[in-house]
Amino acid sequence: MILPLVIASLAVGATLLYASMLDHRERRVPFRTWYPMLIVAGPSAIIFYAGLLAGGLSGTALYFLALSLIFAAVFYTFGMLHLFGGADAWALIFLSLCIPAFPIEPLLGVPPMGFFPFSVITDALLLNLVAPLALCVYNIVKGNRAPFPYMFFGYPVEGKDIRNHFGFVMEEITEEEDMTITRRFLTIRESLRRTVQGGERRMYTKDLREHPERYAQELALYRKAGRVWISYAVPFIIPITAGFVTALFIGDLLFMIIKVLAGV
Repeated sequence: MILPLVIASLAVGATLLYASMLDHRERRVPFRTWYPMLIVAGPSAIIFYAGLLAGGLSGTALYFLALSLIFAAVFYTFGMLHLFGGADAWALIFLSLCIPAFPIEPLLGVPPMGFFPFSVITDALLLNLVAPLALCVYNIVKGNRAPFPYMFFGYPVEGKDIRNHFGFVMEEITEEEDMTITRRFLTIRESLRRTVQGGERRMYTKDLREHPERYAQELALYRKAGRVWISYAVPFIIPITAGFVTALFIGDLLFMIIKVLAGV
């Protein structure tokens, strides 16, 4: 029953591309974005399972259904805990439910697990590792300098334009009584603590953009500071989309790496 999954993959792939463009441009993907995809991919998944049952492959159907439900539950939990963005979580939930198996055999072959969403998420994570390296090269070319490892995770923007960018402020900037500006980079530990704990939190450009009156003092300070380092922020749905295309046509990159390391 390959045809239903091929149809589902076309619907999911087109929607992921559109959602990636929306999230990159607006940092928001309305839930209605998924409706056309679900109208096509949902019935296709049902037909896939019906075909397995009709062919006497009830064990295979149960295997894929159980993995789909487990992965969907995990991604839903991640979304509730804000470990994933809302669009990222829904993309992975719907992917898990609508395309449980590989629609076609990719270039590297189908991995032993055979669960397509797992290959998509591992490919997405591996491809996402390229971003810090590219960002470091960008900073070097542009002449941006910062202590290690900040050149891998952020870049400077003009303080007066900071609201037009996406990310969180990587520096702690203060103004002394003599009107001089002092600044330092937040440590990785400080950033993590401000993310998961209450009290003082990281300053997100989204807050500055949506509540300029509340953060008028900070905005004035950033203007006076000149250039301010902010984190690199690309919606994870973009690597998910890249992982989807890679898994579909090339295969499971993690499985390939394991095979190479094992000398198989």
